[in-house]
Amino acid sequence: MINVTKTFLPPQEEYQLILKKVWEDGWITNRGALVKALEEQLKAYLSIPNIICMTNGTLPLQIAIKALGLQGEIITTPFSYVATTSSIVWEGCKPVFVDIHPDYLTIDETKIEAAITPKTSAILATHVFGNPCDVETIDAIAKKHHLKVIYDAAHCFGVQYKDQSIFNYGDISTCSFHATKLFHTGEGGAIVFKDDGLYNDFYYHHNFGHKGNEDFFGLGINAKMSELQAAMGLALFPYLNIILESRRSIVDFYNRQLQDTKLKFLKFRDHTNWNYSYYPIIFKNETQLLNVVHALNAADIFPRRYFYPSLDNLPYLKNQHCQISNQIAASILCLPLYHDLTEKQQTRIVELIKAHL
Repeated sequence: MINVTKTFLPPQEEYQLILKKVWEDGWITNRGALVKALEEQLKAYLSIPNIICMTNGTLPLQIAIKALGLQGEIITTPFSYVATTSSIVWEGCKPVFVDIHPDYLTIDETKIEAAITPKTSAILATHVFGNPCDVETIDAIAKKHHLKVIYDAAHCFGVQYKDQSIFNYGDISTCSFHATKLFHTGEGGAIVFKDDGLYNDFYYHHNFGHKGNEDFFGLGINAKMSELQAAMGLALFPYLNIILESRRSIVDFYNRQLQDTKLKFLKFRDHTNWNYSYYPIIFKNETQLLNVVHALNAADIFPRRYFYPSLDNLPYLKNQHCQISNQIAASILCLPLYHDLTEKQQTRIVELIKAHL
């Protein structure tokens, strides 16, 4: 079976060697030495000023909304994973969708200002498949209208834009370290921010609001990363270059083999140093996509319709139809992409796609 992705697991003995410290210290969670070590490695590797690791990639979004005191309406994209929108709703705010750019697939920055009302408090945009939003234009709009900017950067580990980490743009960026990501901690995620003054707010929000053992700063939840999760991230670090190089090689193969088809491909924003996180292809229509999916599935190959459906179709939201997002969601497919996908397997995937277009 060939799935859309496959978790990279470091050698088990190396993971266990890192875990040895957990057994020696008897410290499993509550901000142990491994979580702190992981945060320091991430700051150095990504060249970012502040990061707090958390137990998954959704809680950083919710905590960002809560800690910034956002209310009312938050402008966002309908083309993202459901957590982007559900976090807004979960925190008692209203998502206001702005349609996407048909080539970059990120929020269409030219349509944002028309969606701003007196109730708007922030823009929450997604760097889709690691492709950056138009961060300069969004920043200018936010400053003009006194709005906060949060980026869902779940797909962006290692992505650089204009020679710096994409995490350094906006007020806050969030990332996922889920097992399907190129860097992972099994489950996990992080919140990244430039303003040192926000550290205490984010820290206590992710730790029940604690101020020591017997007092509280304010409202919080439990979003702490465990030492077991941090150990996986630390064990993975030495293999990042291998992971990235293998994924780059597979992307290059797909590009060469599919360039003579009429498929459409994601357009990357200029000045982007990408991380080869996903390989999306866009078909002429949904019928063509389904023909290819059925053929691949019959061969025990399972790509993913990602993102599908467009989030303006969520059952708890109404009357915000986004035409381009729906068209893309109906016709886009992510092909298998992971570290040990063989050239023989890649060739089979390409042959089946070409035969059933």
